[in-house]
Amino acid sequence: MSSIDGVTSAGLRSEADQVRAGVSKRVSTGAIVSASTALDRSESNSRNLFLNPAYNGDLSFAVRQPLLKNGGIEVNRAAIRRAQIGVDRANFDLKGTVLDVIRNVEAAYYNLVFARGQRTVRDLSLQLAEQLLLESQTRRQTGVATELDVLQAEVGVANARRNVLLAQQAVSDREDALQQLIGQFEFNEPLGNVGFQNYPVPTTSFDQSYRLARLNEPDLASLEASVRQLEIDVRTAKRNKLPTLDVGGAVGFSSRERSYENAATRVWDGDGYDWQVDVALRFPWGLNDEKARYRLAQSSVTREQARYRQIDQNLMAQVRSAVRALDTNRESVTISALATELSKRQYDLERERLNAGLSTARRVLEAQDDLEAARVNDLQSQVTLRIALADLQRLEGTSLERFRVTVPESR
Repeated sequence: MSSIDGVTSAGLRSEADQVRAGVSKRVSTGAIVSASTALDRSESNSRNLFLNPAYNGDLSFAVRQPLLKNGGIEVNRAAIRRAQIGVDRANFDLKGTVLDVIRNVEAAYYNLVFARGQRTVRDLSLQLAEQLLLESQTRRQTGVATELDVLQAEVGVANARRNVLLAQQAVSDREDALQQLIGQFEFNEPLGNVGFQNYPVPTTSFDQSYRLARLNEPDLASLEASVRQLEIDVRTAKRNKLPTLDVGGAVGFSSRERSYENAATRVWDGDGYDWQVDVALRFPWGLNDEKARYRLAQSSVTREQARYRQIDQNLMAQVRSAVRALDTNRESVTISALATELSKRQYDLERERLNAGLSTARRVLEAQDDLEAARVNDLQSQVTLRIALADLQRLEGTSLERFRVTVPESR
């Protein structure tokens, strides 16, 4: 039977334990920096070993830096920069949602103003129709009016009552619409008074409005941020068309002692050390994948730039239309007020003619209908003017400042 170091091969025994730990980190240049340490214990029943058991400690540091593909601060921070721009786009989307909510609430509010104002006009018309009916009945008793005059007055009252019911239905519908927008789930709780705010309608300028719209339009800003994201992809893809060239280096220290403590604390003082430097070059044949990614990234940028120009053009058209609508409705309010004044005078004149026996209840009812329509049109023109202003301020983004609403700013 053979023997090794005085121990027969049949009785040779050895034990080994090992503990390892390491950390690594990629830095902004693309380099991977790592450090590792280990403690080993080995023991054998061989009698000729100098240290038995023996404790080995080692400590090593390594770094590997890409110089071409995947190298550089811009490429390695591309994901972070894209995420930051993504946060900006989320803020722009939130701003757009808030602007839409403000505009919709304004429109619903003014529609409620119109519905309640229309109901007031209908109530007044009902009162006038009932008054005319009483007068017609009185004149019939005195022989001045006929049964036909009374019947016409009764039809006028019936029509006026129907209009009041329809107006009340419109008020209830408009109240529900406004409560739904403002998040009011208790629909049985009545809304307070509404009316036109003492807010002057400013003069308009297309150049000024368009400048504000391009500055504050969330969709345009979000698309511009999307272009920046895609441009980052283009630069990254262009960098990654290069071959892989990595430079690496490592250094290590080791010690062999009689205890764990000495092996760990004397690793710097030990005689064992090693180091290495290496360069690795990898050049995939043709680089077809990287070239395809680069062309795809360029195509995406071109597509988003075209969308940006299209949205900008649509924004210009919307601003032009909104400015024209505001100017037109401003004039419409003036004309509607004059028409209402004229209808009021014609109605008063027809009542005086009726009292003098020179007119009929039918003609008075016709004048009353004209007055009612003029009042409703006057109210509608004022509401349309306020909604046109809300539409323009939505495009300009100035409604946030007007209502003192703040949203997160972009980075």
